[in-house]
Amino acid sequence: MSDALQHECGIALVRLLKPLEFYKEKYGTAFYGIQKMYLLMEKQHNRGQDGAGFASIKMDVEPGERYISRVRSNHSQPIQDVFKQINERINEEMAAHPEYADDVALQKENIPYLGELFLGHVRYGTFGKNSIESVHPFLRQSNWMHRNLILAGNFNMTNVKELFQNLVELGQHPKEMADTVTVMEKIGHFLDKEVMQLYQDCKEEGLSKREASPVIAERLDIAKILRRSSKNLDGGYAMAGLLGHGDSFVFRDPAGIRPAYFYQDDEVVVVASERPVIQTVFNVPFEKVQEIEPGTALIIKKNGTVSMEEILPPTVKKACSFERIYFSRGSDAEIYQERKTLGRLILPAVLKSIDQDTDNTVFSYIPNTAETSFYGLVEAAQDFLNQRKNNYILQNRNTLTKESLQELLSVKIRTEKVAIKDAKLRTFITEDSSRDDLVAHVYDVTYGVIKPTDNLVIIDDSIVRGTTLKMSIIKMMDRLNPKRIVIVSSAPQIRYPDCYGIDMAKLEGLVAFKAALELLKERNMYHIVDEVYVKCKAQENFNDTEVINYVTAIYAPFQPQEVSDKIAQMLSSPEIKAEVKIIFQTVEDLHIACPKNLGDWYFTGDYPTPGGNRVVNRAFMNFYEGKDARAY
Repeated sequence: MSDALQHECGIALVRLLKPLEFYKEKYGTAFYGIQKMYLLMEKQHNRGQDGAGFASIKMDVEPGERYISRVRSNHSQPIQDVFKQINERINEEMAAHPEYADDVALQKENIPYLGELFLGHVRYGTFGKNSIESVHPFLRQSNWMHRNLILAGNFNMTNVKELFQNLVELGQHPKEMADTVTVMEKIGHFLDKEVMQLYQDCKEEGLSKREASPVIAERLDIAKILRRSSKNLDGGYAMAGLLGHGDSFVFRDPAGIRPAYFYQDDEVVVVASERPVIQTVFNVPFEKVQEIEPGTALIIKKNGTVSMEEILPPTVKKACSFERIYFSRGSDAEIYQERKTLGRLILPAVLKSIDQDTDNTVFSYIPNTAETSFYGLVEAAQDFLNQRKNNYILQNRNTLTKESLQELLSVKIRTEKVAIKDAKLRTFITEDSSRDDLVAHVYDVTYGVIKPTDNLVIIDDSIVRGTTLKMSIIKMMDRLNPKRIVIVSSAPQIRYPDCYGIDMAKLEGLVAFKAALELLKERNMYHIVDEVYVKCKAQENFNDTEVINYVTAIYAPFQPQEVSDKIAQMLSSPEIKAEVKIIFQTVEDLHIACPKNLGDWYFTGDYPTPGGNRVVNRAFMNFYEGKDARAY
């Protein structure tokens, strides 16, 4: 993506189902779980570079022995830093105590981070916060083992203020108004109530406090706690939690916005945000890795039993399509084919833009996430060329010579790597930098492969703000002196803000929104902007379920291609010699390519939760009133 987005956090959970001695004997180390956690987190490095965290729980320890360990980092390479700290501590203990080497019981008793239950998290800071306090997993501590709660997740709530107020009304005093803290405290409240009720039951049964502890662990109803604590949640989430005594859960939102997958055998239960991560780390086939269904929690009890429980009734599934277009690893078998299909489906629009002239066209892509869509585009272009050859041969079969046939068959689709990202330069330029000359050189170009008579087609996975296109890519491509530059987005126009995690919170940052405003001005229709503001303002105090997304009216007067043409005009500049065209995927073809991920609110304004309509209207009012603020 030429405009880098920061969003998708990643979760990893591992529960060992055998005693640690089993892993020592079979795999040569009792640290098997820690090693797998490192791989799971590193394989999800693409989902977070601002911070990483790790937590572990030892089961069945004696009172006075530490059973929860946690380490978090917001260093520049946070995953490596987390496991560097873990390994240093383990190595110190092993060096100081050679007697631990072959004694798993002593290792478990004395070495931190070693345990049977692990939770990891990699993150991008959605709100721009990168303090260590904002890094997951979060910990809610108690002297009661069952009331210790560790929580991490890939989520954003649209109604944090409402959830915060709910806690205040329950008599709590939350330390901050952040979605993770708020959700954790809400779960913690009902966890406390459930534990106390079970303790009273045990007391009435004549059990002592110490005798009651394992009974509470056995009877604790995680699904009941989650149902009571999740009633008012509005957002996209896949959250994972550990309880101090050893229960754990992973809970997914009812619309399936955020992803979560799991694998189970007789040795381990593992959860991650992406299927291929589990496939690779545990060497298991595609069909063995299952998706946690929307509104459902995967619950793992301390005794090792695993169940799926419906927590909230599932709604229409609106899994985030950006997962398939950009965020998830392309090594997933389904995602790989979907991305290729995105490229194939956009070929007709590309052919129209180059007047069907594939002979004088070079196809390329913006590294690196658009590469798979590029393969699909080129395959479709090759099919088009082959059909053209077939038609020519059939029409001229009586006059073809060996030489003319050889010349015809030698014609191929031309592909080149014309854009190369200078990663070192990119890291030098800060995100808020206004040094245009430096930004313009983020990409290098390959000289000598484009002729002045050529069209240059560049496919990108999506176009959000257009900043890098305008400041860098189009200028650099123009240096190659093509006749025409065609920028192709495998995603549709991004018209609306996201409120479920992607860093697209402000309308005025979206190039499609800017283009629509320009069209309204040019056609003397800017009064629509005022009308939309009045309608949005009138709903300010409505319940979320009553709010309508009126921002759709900004785009209603225009065909998608009109907006695309205006974007092309805005992203070009007087010094650009080549003709610039921009093509976007259609929403209909996106749904064909990614049939399981129909969440398209950033393209269509069709938000999967009631809070989404409130957020988009608030974002519009912020724009109209000149407020530089987030809408949620």
